[in-house]
Amino acid sequence: MSNQKKRLNGGEREDEDEDDAEGIGEWERAYVDDRSWEALQEDESGLLRPIDNSAIYHAQYRRRLRMLSAAAAGTRIQKGLIRYLYIVIDFSRAAAEMDFRPSRMAVMAKHVEAFIREFFDQNPLSQIGLVSIKNGVAHTLTDLGGSPETHIKALMGKLEALGDSSLQNALELVHEHLNQVPSYGHREVLILYSALCTCDPGDIMETIQKCKKSKLRCSVIGLSAEMFICKHLCQETGGLYSVAVDEVHLKDLLLEHAPPPPAIAEFAIANLIKMGFPQRAAEGSMAICSCHKEVKIGAGYMCPRCKARVCDLPTECTICGLTLVSSPHLARSYHHLFPIAPFDEVPALSSLNDNRRKLGKNCFGCQQSLIGTGNKPGPCVTCRKCKHYFCLDCDIYIHESLHNCPGCESIHRPKSVSLMEE
Repeated sequence: MSNQKKRLNGGEREDEDEDDAEGIGEWERAYVDDRSWEALQEDESGLLRPIDNSAIYHAQYRRRLRMLSAAAAGTRIQKGLIRYLYIVIDFSRAAAEMDFRPSRMAVMAKHVEAFIREFFDQNPLSQIGLVSIKNGVAHTLTDLGGSPETHIKALMGKLEALGDSSLQNALELVHEHLNQVPSYGHREVLILYSALCTCDPGDIMETIQKCKKSKLRCSVIGLSAEMFICKHLCQETGGLYSVAVDEVHLKDLLLEHAPPPPAIAEFAIANLIKMGFPQRAAEGSMAICSCHKEVKIGAGYMCPRCKARVCDLPTECTICGLTLVSSPHLARSYHHLFPIAPFDEVPALSSLNDNRRKLGKNCFGCQQSLIGTGNKPGPCVTCRKCKHYFCLDCDIYIHESLHNCPGCESIHRPKSVSLMEE
Protein backbone atom coordinates (compact mmCIF):
# COMPACT_ATOMS: atom_id res chain seq x y z
CA MET A 1 0.00 0.00 0.00
CA SER A 2 2.77 2.40 0.95
CA ASN A 3 4.61 1.69 -2.32
CA GLN A 4 1.45 2.40 -4.29
CA LYS A 5 0.99 5.71 -2.47
CA LYS A 6 4.58 6.69 -3.21
CA ARG A 7 4.06 5.88 -6.86
CA LEU A 8 0.88 7.90 -6.93
CA ASN A 9 2.59 10.83 -5.24
CA GLY A 10 5.48 10.59 -7.65
CA GLY A 11 3.08 10.60 -10.59
CA GLU A 12 1.32 13.67 -9.22
CA ARG A 13 4.63 15.51 -8.87
CA GLU A 14 5.58 14.66 -12.46
CA ASP A 15 2.20 15.95 -13.65
CA GLU A 16 2.74 19.18 -11.70
CA ASP A 17 6.20 19.64 -13.26
CA GLU A 18 4.75 19.10 -16.72
CA ASP A 19 2.00 21.63 -16.03
CA ASP A 20 4.59 24.16 -14.86
CA ALA A 21 6.68 23.57 -17.99
CA GLU A 22 3.62 24.04 -20.18
CA GLY A 23 2.73 27.27 -18.38
CA ILE A 24 5.92 29.10 -19.39
CA GLY A 25 6.57 30.55 -22.80
CA GLU A 26 8.92 29.12 -25.41
CA TRP A 27 11.45 31.91 -24.91
CA GLU A 28 11.40 31.32 -21.12
CA ARG A 29 11.91 27.57 -21.55
CA ALA A 30 15.17 28.20 -23.43
CA TYR A 31 16.61 30.11 -20.49
CA VAL A 32 15.37 27.46 -18.03
CA ASP A 33 17.08 24.73 -20.07
CA ASP A 34 20.34 26.67 -20.34
CA ARG A 35 20.44 27.56 -16.61
CA SER A 36 23.02 30.22 -17.44
CA TRP A 37 22.83 31.73 -13.96
CA GLU A 38 24.70 28.71 -12.57
CA ALA A 39 27.81 29.76 -14.54
CA LEU A 40 28.16 33.05 -12.63
CA GLN A 41 31.30 33.32 -10.49
CA GLU A 42 32.68 35.92 -8.12
CA ASP A 43 36.20 37.29 -8.09
CA GLU A 44 38.31 38.14 -5.04
CA SER A 45 36.51 41.45 -4.50
CA GLY A 46 33.04 39.91 -4.65
CA LEU A 47 32.19 41.23 -8.14
CA LEU A 48 30.71 39.01 -10.82
CA ARG A 49 33.09 37.74 -13.47
CA PRO A 50 32.06 37.51 -17.12
CA ILE A 51 30.33 34.23 -17.84
CA ASP A 52 32.49 33.20 -20.79
CA ASN A 53 34.73 35.36 -22.93
CA SER A 54 35.62 32.54 -25.33
CA ALA A 55 32.35 32.99 -27.26
CA ILE A 56 33.04 36.70 -27.70
CA TYR A 57 36.59 36.10 -28.90
CA HIS A 58 35.38 33.34 -31.20
CA ALA A 59 32.78 35.63 -32.77
CA GLN A 60 35.40 38.32 -33.25
CA TYR A 61 37.73 35.76 -34.79
CA ARG A 62 35.04 34.62 -37.25
CA ARG A 63 34.35 38.21 -38.28
CA ARG A 64 38.09 38.69 -38.73
CA LEU A 65 38.34 35.63 -40.97
CA ARG A 66 35.51 36.93 -43.14
CA MET A 67 37.25 40.27 -43.34
CA LEU A 68 40.53 38.62 -44.40
CA SER A 69 38.82 36.53 -47.07
CA ALA A 70 36.96 39.57 -48.38
CA ALA A 71 40.20 41.55 -48.59
CA ALA A 72 41.88 38.72 -50.48
CA ALA A 73 38.96 38.22 -52.83
CA GLY A 74 38.52 41.95 -53.37
CA THR A 75 41.88 42.38 -55.07
CA ARG A 76 41.41 44.16 -58.40
CA ILE A 77 37.64 43.75 -58.29
CA GLN A 78 35.58 46.82 -59.05
CA LYS A 79 32.71 47.43 -56.65
CA GLY A 80 29.49 49.31 -57.17
CA LEU A 81 29.41 52.45 -55.02
CA ILE A 82 26.06 53.74 -56.30
CA ARG A 83 23.60 51.01 -55.39
CA TYR A 84 19.84 50.85 -55.80
CA LEU A 85 18.59 48.17 -53.42
CA TYR A 86 15.04 46.94 -52.86
CA ILE A 87 14.43 44.96 -49.66
CA VAL A 88 11.53 42.52 -50.09
CA ILE A 89 10.07 41.28 -46.79
CA ASP A 90 7.72 38.30 -46.67
CA PHE A 91 4.82 39.24 -44.36
CA SER A 92 2.66 36.22 -45.22
CA ARG A 93 1.11 34.04 -42.50
CA ALA A 94 4.44 32.19 -42.22
CA ALA A 95 5.95 35.36 -40.71
CA ALA A 96 3.76 34.87 -37.63
CA GLU A 97 5.58 31.64 -36.70
CA MET A 98 7.28 31.80 -33.29
CA ASP A 99 10.44 29.77 -33.92
CA PHE A 100 12.18 33.17 -33.87
CA ARG A 101 11.20 34.95 -30.65
CA PRO A 102 8.78 36.65 -30.33
CA SER A 103 7.96 36.01 -34.02
CA ARG A 104 9.65 35.94 -37.41
CA MET A 105 7.97 39.21 -38.34
CA ALA A 106 9.26 41.08 -35.28
CA VAL A 107 12.78 39.71 -35.66
CA MET A 108 12.90 40.60 -39.36
CA ALA A 109 11.68 44.14 -38.67
CA LYS A 110 14.25 44.67 -35.93
CA HIS A 111 17.22 43.49 -37.98
CA VAL A 112 16.07 45.20 -41.18
CA GLU A 113 16.03 48.46 -39.23
CA ALA A 114 19.64 47.88 -38.12
CA PHE A 115 20.59 46.86 -41.65
CA ILE A 116 19.13 50.04 -43.16
CA ARG A 117 21.21 52.22 -40.83
CA GLU A 118 24.36 50.20 -41.49
CA PHE A 119 23.72 50.23 -45.24
CA PHE A 120 23.54 54.02 -45.45
CA ASP A 121 26.58 54.32 -43.20
CA GLN A 122 28.66 52.22 -45.60
CA ASN A 123 26.93 53.33 -48.83
CA PRO A 124 26.16 57.05 -48.50
CA LEU A 125 25.59 57.43 -52.27
CA SER A 126 23.09 54.57 -52.51
CA GLN A 127 19.32 54.35 -52.14
CA ILE A 128 16.91 51.80 -50.65
CA GLY A 129 13.28 50.90 -51.28
CA LEU A 130 10.98 48.56 -49.31
CA VAL A 131 8.47 46.01 -50.64
CA SER A 132 6.24 43.70 -48.58
CA ILE A 133 4.39 40.51 -49.57
CA LYS A 134 0.91 39.92 -48.11
CA ASN A 135 -2.09 37.92 -49.33
CA GLY A 136 -0.18 36.90 -52.45
CA VAL A 137 0.31 40.55 -53.50
CA ALA A 138 3.45 42.69 -53.41
CA HIS A 139 3.06 46.19 -51.93
CA THR A 140 5.50 49.10 -52.22
CA LEU A 141 6.15 50.45 -48.73
CA THR A 142 8.68 53.10 -49.81
CA ASP A 143 10.18 54.19 -53.10
CA LEU A 144 13.93 54.48 -53.61
CA GLY A 145 15.35 57.10 -51.28
CA GLY A 146 18.28 57.99 -49.07
CA SER A 147 16.50 58.73 -45.78
CA PRO A 148 16.77 55.83 -43.28
CA GLU A 149 14.14 57.32 -40.96
CA THR A 150 11.54 57.37 -43.75
CA HIS A 151 12.06 53.68 -44.51
CA ILE A 152 12.06 52.63 -40.85
CA LYS A 153 8.88 54.56 -40.09
CA ALA A 154 7.07 53.01 -43.07
CA LEU A 155 8.26 49.52 -42.12
CA MET A 156 7.22 49.71 -38.46
CA GLY A 157 3.78 50.97 -39.42
CA LYS A 158 2.96 47.93 -41.61
CA LEU A 159 3.78 44.97 -39.35
CA GLU A 160 1.02 42.46 -40.08
CA ALA A 161 1.23 38.85 -41.28
CA LEU A 162 -1.54 37.84 -43.69
CA GLY A 163 -2.25 35.27 -46.40
CA ASP A 164 0.14 33.52 -48.77
CA SER A 165 3.40 34.62 -50.31
CA SER A 166 4.10 35.25 -53.99
CA LEU A 167 7.72 35.48 -55.06
CA GLN A 168 6.81 36.18 -58.70
CA ASN A 169 4.65 39.20 -57.88
CA ALA A 170 7.43 40.65 -55.76
CA LEU A 171 10.00 40.18 -58.54
CA GLU A 172 7.67 41.74 -61.11
CA LEU A 173 7.11 44.81 -58.94
CA VAL A 174 10.81 45.23 -58.13
CA HIS A 175 11.75 44.75 -61.80
CA GLU A 176 9.33 47.49 -62.78
CA HIS A 177 10.94 49.92 -60.32
CA LEU A 178 14.59 49.04 -60.93
CA ASN A 179 14.22 49.03 -64.71
CA GLN A 180 14.03 52.83 -64.53
CA VAL A 181 17.35 53.14 -62.66
CA PRO A 182 20.19 54.86 -64.61
CA SER A 183 22.70 52.60 -66.31
CA TYR A 184 25.52 53.52 -63.92
CA GLY A 185 23.49 52.31 -60.90
CA HIS A 186 23.84 48.79 -59.56
CA ARG A 187 20.45 47.11 -59.25
CA GLU A 188 20.06 44.78 -56.29
CA VAL A 189 17.23 42.89 -54.58
CA LEU A 190 17.44 41.42 -51.07
CA ILE A 191 14.56 39.08 -50.17
CA LEU A 192 13.73 37.92 -46.64
CA TYR A 193 11.54 34.90 -47.24
CA SER A 194 9.54 33.19 -44.47
CA ALA A 195 7.23 30.83 -46.37
CA LEU A 196 7.96 27.34 -47.69
CA CYS A 197 6.06 27.86 -50.95
CA THR A 198 5.11 30.57 -53.43
CA CYS A 199 1.65 31.09 -54.96
CA ASP A 200 2.33 32.69 -58.35
CA PRO A 201 -0.11 33.77 -61.08
CA GLY A 202 2.20 32.79 -63.96
CA ASP A 203 5.51 31.22 -64.93
CA ILE A 204 8.11 32.40 -62.41
CA MET A 205 10.93 31.07 -64.59
CA GLU A 206 10.16 33.73 -67.20
CA THR A 207 10.26 36.40 -64.49
CA ILE A 208 13.65 35.15 -63.31
CA GLN A 209 15.02 35.36 -66.85
CA LYS A 210 13.58 38.86 -67.15
CA CYS A 211 15.44 39.88 -63.98
CA LYS A 212 18.63 38.31 -65.27
CA LYS A 213 18.34 40.18 -68.56
CA SER A 214 17.86 43.48 -66.70
CA LYS A 215 21.02 42.83 -64.61
CA LEU A 216 19.20 42.53 -61.29
CA ARG A 217 21.31 40.89 -58.59
CA CYS A 218 18.84 38.98 -56.40
CA SER A 219 19.82 37.56 -53.01
CA VAL A 220 17.57 35.59 -50.66
CA ILE A 221 17.75 34.94 -46.92
CA GLY A 222 15.38 32.17 -45.88
CA LEU A 223 13.89 31.83 -42.40
CA SER A 224 12.48 28.32 -42.71
CA ALA A 225 14.16 25.78 -45.02
CA GLU A 226 16.00 25.78 -48.32
CA MET A 227 13.82 26.16 -51.41
CA PHE A 228 14.83 25.23 -54.94
CA ILE A 229 13.21 28.25 -56.58
CA CYS A 230 15.04 30.69 -54.29
CA LYS A 231 18.36 28.95 -54.91
CA HIS A 232 17.72 28.94 -58.66
CA LEU A 233 16.89 32.67 -58.58
CA CYS A 234 20.18 33.50 -56.84
CA GLN A 235 22.23 31.30 -59.15
CA GLU A 236 20.73 32.85 -62.27
CA THR A 237 21.16 36.46 -61.15
CA GLY A 238 24.52 36.13 -59.36
CA GLY A 239 23.16 36.68 -55.85
CA LEU A 240 23.67 34.87 -52.55
CA TYR A 241 21.28 32.37 -51.00
CA SER A 242 21.40 31.39 -47.35
CA VAL A 243 19.11 30.13 -44.60
CA ALA A 244 19.23 31.61 -41.10
CA VAL A 245 19.35 29.07 -38.28
CA ASP A 246 18.77 31.57 -35.45
CA GLU A 247 18.47 35.29 -34.78
CA VAL A 248 22.20 35.93 -34.48
CA HIS A 249 22.82 34.12 -37.75
CA LEU A 250 20.10 36.19 -39.44
CA LYS A 251 21.77 39.41 -38.27
CA ASP A 252 25.15 38.27 -39.61
CA LEU A 253 23.66 37.24 -42.96
CA LEU A 254 21.95 40.61 -43.33
CA LEU A 255 25.04 42.64 -42.49
CA GLU A 256 27.04 40.72 -45.09
CA HIS A 257 25.00 42.57 -47.73
CA ALA A 258 25.90 46.02 -46.39
CA PRO A 259 29.32 46.37 -48.13
CA PRO A 260 29.10 46.85 -51.91
CA PRO A 261 29.38 43.58 -53.86
CA PRO A 262 31.63 43.08 -56.89
CA ALA A 263 30.29 44.85 -59.96
CA ILE A 264 28.80 42.91 -62.86
CA ALA A 265 31.08 42.88 -65.90
CA GLU A 266 28.70 45.03 -67.96
CA PHE A 267 28.68 47.67 -65.20
CA ALA A 268 32.44 47.63 -64.60
CA ILE A 269 32.98 50.33 -67.22
CA ALA A 270 34.09 53.77 -66.08
CA ASN A 271 31.38 56.38 -66.52
CA LEU A 272 31.23 60.09 -65.89
CA ILE A 273 28.20 60.99 -63.77
CA LYS A 274 26.74 64.46 -63.46
CA MET A 275 26.22 65.37 -59.82
CA GLY A 276 25.03 68.49 -58.06
CA PHE A 277 26.11 69.72 -54.64
CA PRO A 278 23.11 71.61 -53.28
CA GLN A 279 23.24 74.25 -50.58
CA ARG A 280 21.22 73.92 -47.41
CA ALA A 281 18.18 76.18 -47.33
CA ALA A 282 18.28 79.18 -45.03
CA GLU A 283 16.53 78.94 -41.69
CA GLY A 284 13.00 80.29 -41.83
CA SER A 285 12.74 80.17 -45.63
CA MET A 286 9.50 78.76 -47.03
CA ALA A 287 9.30 76.64 -50.18
CA ILE A 288 7.39 73.72 -51.69
CA CYS A 289 9.22 70.40 -51.33
CA SER A 290 9.46 68.73 -54.74
CA CYS A 291 9.56 65.21 -53.30
CA HIS A 292 6.55 65.44 -50.95
CA LYS A 293 4.64 68.27 -52.74
CA GLU A 294 4.23 70.06 -49.41
CA VAL A 295 5.13 73.51 -48.10
CA LYS A 296 8.05 73.28 -45.67
CA ILE A 297 9.91 75.90 -43.70
CA GLY A 298 13.68 75.91 -43.23
CA ALA A 299 14.77 72.29 -43.63
CA GLY A 300 15.85 71.10 -47.06
CA TYR A 301 18.34 71.59 -49.87
CA MET A 302 18.17 73.56 -53.10
CA CYS A 303 19.07 71.96 -56.44
CA PRO A 304 21.87 73.98 -58.09
CA ARG A 305 20.38 73.48 -61.58
CA CYS A 306 16.63 74.11 -61.26
CA LYS A 307 16.49 75.57 -57.72
CA ALA A 308 13.93 72.99 -56.59
CA ARG A 309 13.73 72.07 -52.89
CA VAL A 310 14.45 68.51 -51.70
CA CYS A 311 14.34 67.12 -48.17
CA ASP A 312 17.24 64.65 -47.92
CA LEU A 313 20.52 63.74 -49.58
CA PRO A 314 21.51 61.76 -51.58
CA THR A 315 18.59 61.79 -54.01
CA GLU A 316 17.64 62.65 -57.57
CA CYS A 317 15.94 65.93 -58.31
CA THR A 318 12.38 65.16 -59.35
CA ILE A 319 12.33 68.23 -61.60
CA CYS A 320 15.55 68.03 -63.64
CA GLY A 321 16.79 64.51 -62.74
CA LEU A 322 20.20 65.68 -61.45
CA THR A 323 21.86 63.42 -58.84
CA LEU A 324 22.22 65.44 -55.64
CA VAL A 325 24.91 64.53 -53.10
CA SER A 326 27.12 66.23 -50.53
CA SER A 327 30.91 66.18 -50.33
CA PRO A 328 30.97 64.06 -47.12
CA HIS A 329 29.06 61.36 -49.01
CA LEU A 330 31.85 61.10 -51.56
CA ALA A 331 34.51 61.10 -48.84
CA ARG A 332 32.80 58.28 -46.94
CA SER A 333 32.63 56.16 -50.10
CA TYR A 334 36.39 56.44 -50.56
CA HIS A 335 37.31 53.60 -48.21
CA HIS A 336 35.63 51.01 -50.44
CA LEU A 337 38.05 51.90 -53.25
CA PHE A 338 41.17 51.63 -51.06
CA PRO A 339 40.35 49.44 -48.04
CA ILE A 340 42.77 49.29 -45.12
CA ALA A 341 45.01 46.21 -45.12
CA PRO A 342 44.08 43.53 -42.57
CA PHE A 343 46.16 43.37 -39.41
CA ASP A 344 48.32 40.37 -38.54
CA GLU A 345 47.56 38.24 -35.52
CA VAL A 346 50.23 38.16 -32.83
CA PRO A 347 50.84 34.69 -31.39
CA ALA A 348 51.04 34.63 -27.60
CA LEU A 349 54.69 33.57 -27.31
CA SER A 350 57.24 34.61 -24.75
CA SER A 351 59.65 35.60 -27.53
CA LEU A 352 57.40 38.54 -28.39
CA ASN A 353 57.53 40.06 -24.93
CA ASP A 354 60.58 42.16 -25.75
CA ASN A 355 58.88 43.69 -28.77
CA ARG A 356 55.79 44.47 -26.71
CA ARG A 357 57.88 46.24 -24.09
CA LYS A 358 59.35 48.46 -26.79
CA LEU A 359 55.97 49.51 -28.20
CA GLY A 360 54.14 49.48 -24.86
CA LYS A 361 51.80 47.05 -23.16
CA ASN A 362 48.63 48.94 -24.10
CA CYS A 363 46.48 48.97 -27.21
CA PHE A 364 47.47 51.92 -29.39
CA GLY A 365 43.82 52.64 -30.14
CA CYS A 366 41.94 52.50 -26.81
CA GLN A 367 44.98 52.45 -24.49
CA GLN A 368 43.61 49.40 -22.69
CA SER A 369 46.12 46.89 -21.32
CA LEU A 370 47.03 43.97 -23.56
CA ILE A 371 48.16 41.91 -20.56
CA GLY A 372 45.67 39.27 -19.53
CA THR A 373 45.18 37.27 -16.37
CA GLY A 374 48.31 35.84 -14.81
CA ASN A 375 50.46 38.57 -16.38
CA LYS A 376 50.23 36.77 -19.72
CA PRO A 377 49.90 38.53 -23.08
CA GLY A 378 46.30 38.69 -24.29
CA PRO A 379 45.10 38.26 -27.87
CA CYS A 380 46.00 41.19 -30.11
CA VAL A 381 46.92 42.16 -33.67
CA THR A 382 49.56 44.40 -35.22
CA CYS A 383 49.59 46.71 -38.23
CA ARG A 384 51.96 45.69 -41.01
CA LYS A 385 53.10 49.27 -41.67
CA CYS A 386 53.37 51.10 -38.35
CA LYS A 387 53.91 47.91 -36.24
CA HIS A 388 51.61 49.16 -33.48
CA TYR A 389 49.55 46.71 -31.45
CA PHE A 390 45.75 46.79 -31.20
CA CYS A 391 43.20 44.79 -29.24
CA LEU A 392 40.54 42.74 -31.03
CA ASP A 393 37.82 45.31 -30.39
CA CYS A 394 39.86 48.10 -31.95
CA ASP A 395 40.77 45.82 -34.85
CA ILE A 396 37.09 45.36 -35.70
CA TYR A 397 36.31 49.05 -35.15
CA ILE A 398 39.19 50.19 -37.39
CA HIS A 399 38.28 47.92 -40.29
CA GLU A 400 34.49 48.24 -40.10
CA SER A 401 33.93 51.85 -39.00
CA LEU A 402 37.06 54.01 -38.89
CA HIS A 403 38.73 52.70 -42.10
CA ASN A 404 42.05 54.32 -41.10
CA CYS A 405 44.87 53.01 -38.96
CA PRO A 406 45.52 55.40 -36.01
CA GLY A 407 49.17 54.34 -35.90
CA CYS A 408 49.79 55.06 -39.58
CA GLU A 409 47.88 58.35 -39.44
CA SER A 410 49.90 59.51 -36.42
CA ILE A 411 53.23 59.18 -38.25
CA HIS A 412 52.06 60.94 -41.43
CA ARG A 413 53.22 64.53 -41.41
CA PRO A 414 52.07 67.19 -43.88
CA LYS A 415 54.74 68.45 -46.27
CA SER A 416 53.95 72.06 -45.39
CA VAL A 417 54.83 71.45 -41.73
CA SER A 418 58.12 69.74 -42.58
CA LEU A 419 59.10 72.57 -44.95
CA MET A 420 58.36 75.20 -42.31
CA GLU A 421 60.52 73.36 -39.77
CA GLU A 422 63.41 73.24 -42.26
